[in-house]
Amino acid sequence: MTNFRTFTTSSEKIVLAGKSAENNEELIAQVEPTEDVFHTKSPGSPFVNIKSKKTNKKDRYEAATFCAAFSKTFRDNPDDVIIHHFKGSDVSKEKIMKLGTFGVKNIKTIRVKKADILKFKK
Repeated sequence: MTNFRTFTTSSEKIVLAGKSAENNEELIAQVEPTEDVFHTKSPGSPFVNIKSKKTNKKDRYEAATFCAAFSKTFRDNPDDVIIHHFKGSDVSKEKIMKLGTFGVKNIKTIRVKKADILKFKK
């Protein structure tokens, strides 16, 4: 299996993040339909996956913060970041899509606060 960035939530859930467009493709390929997936609203972040069928609000916020911390959005404009959250079953890929790009539906949003991202990066 490919090396992903990894993080463990406070409730001991493993979280994986892609490191590149190619790595994001590999990450999405291993996502189960019921698992949570995250990406910034804007292009230029890792896809992030919580490796658990059951998550809570805190798990999802921590995974969203992990996603935001490695995003171009935060790097270029360190402020709150909007993260899209969806299930693995809501991700699709068509042959005409660029490497590392996916279609998603049933999107929910999470606003990650700048202070939480900075705390995470320490």
